[in-house]
Amino acid sequence: MTNHSIASLVEDFELLDDWEDRYRYIIELGRSLSPLAEADHTDQNKVQGCASQVWIRTDIVQGADGAPVLHFTGDSDAIIVRGLIAVVFALYDNKPARFIAETDAVPELRKLGLDEHLSPQRSNGLKSMIARMQADARRALQG
Repeated sequence: MTNHSIASLVEDFELLDDWEDRYRYIIELGRSLSPLAEADHTDQNKVQGCASQVWIRTDIVQGADGAPVLHFTGDSDAIIVRGLIAVVFALYDNKPARFIAETDAVPELRKLGLDEHLSPQRSNGLKSMIARMQADARRALQG
């Protein structure tokens, strides 16, 4: 996937006039996700609490300072959800575990206006993805 930051996504969203265009952009982000190997579509990687099927694989590497850094790959059976995975990855992928564990994604994602334009089911699924990634970060910190 091309690396996006939340700041660059906010800038891109501001250039798009309506939510139809923003939804298309989110779908394109999902299409740019690195593929998740079929072998990683496991119960262990499945995110609970999502209406769609969502899998997130977490790989932990050691950062330059010796602290754990998390890399995520993910997939969903729903194209818009793949895009939402890409949005969350823009915030958390390849970041130190401490940052992930301590950064509340909700205010960051609110900058995109997602909270006002997602169904309650999609919002709950997004929160489940975030909770899962933060739990993985906390586990990595406990080492």
